[in-house]
Amino acid sequence: MSAASSAVSSVVSHAFADSATMLRRQLRHMLRYPTLILTAAGVPVVFLLLFVYVLGGILGAGLGGTGFGGSPGGRDAYVNYVVPGVILMTVATSAQGTAISVAIDMTEGIVARFRTMAIARVSVLTGHVLGSLVQTLLSIAAVIGVALPVGFEPTADIGEWLGAIGVLVMVVLALTWLSVALAMVAKSVATASNMLTPLMVLPMMGSGFVPTDSMPGGLKWFAAYQPFTPFIETLRGLLLGTPIGNSAILATGWCALIALGGYLWARRLYNREPVR
Repeated sequence: MSAASSAVSSVVSHAFADSATMLRRQLRHMLRYPTLILTAAGVPVVFLLLFVYVLGGILGAGLGGTGFGGSPGGRDAYVNYVVPGVILMTVATSAQGTAISVAIDMTEGIVARFRTMAIARVSVLTGHVLGSLVQTLLSIAAVIGVALPVGFEPTADIGEWLGAIGVLVMVVLALTWLSVALAMVAKSVATASNMLTPLMVLPMMGSGFVPTDSMPGGLKWFAAYQPFTPFIETLRGLLLGTPIGNSAILATGWCALIALGGYLWARRLYNREPVR
């Protein structure tokens, strides 16, 4: 092995080791404050219960035909329809929590101390992203744990569950890198929190809670072309056997675009901007 190859290998190994250290920091923080998971899951669970028990009968009757997924129309049909959208709302809520965490690190001086240490710079942000991935998946598990007794009945086999988890990992990584970049742009923790609020609204402006065909013209067009609709339709198809069409391709493309853009933006801001 040449000297150049050895140097590259050493740098990569150093970055992985430092990222693992930063991930442990995030996991310890999560264990110390388990309410982070409860908070990330709490808002989506409230929406789930609200839409199922207050609006589910009416909205379920509007799904058409024999209902959704072959079940009779009404609340039972609507539970299956709405859960994928609620799961994506959970991802968005967790991304908001990541933005707050990054903003706190940026404003309270811990990043300034990290900059003086002999650690790979990318590891600080990567630790946040990987920690958020673990926290988000746990929050999603909590939401599904509530949805099952409410009436959620997925038809997915093991392969489809693994595919659904893969889709969720892609979406979480993409939205988390975007949230990290937005947090570094924000001037305060409150601003960072507010900048991520639209992500929580987008599932409701897609196919998460009602079919896009029921929306008026302009909103219908927006719902069809925004990224959360293919995310939701792909997840819904994997978990409940509904047609996916080209949603999986669109979801993968959106995830790649958002993740790459968020990563490059966050890395540039971290390397160039002074700590606030």
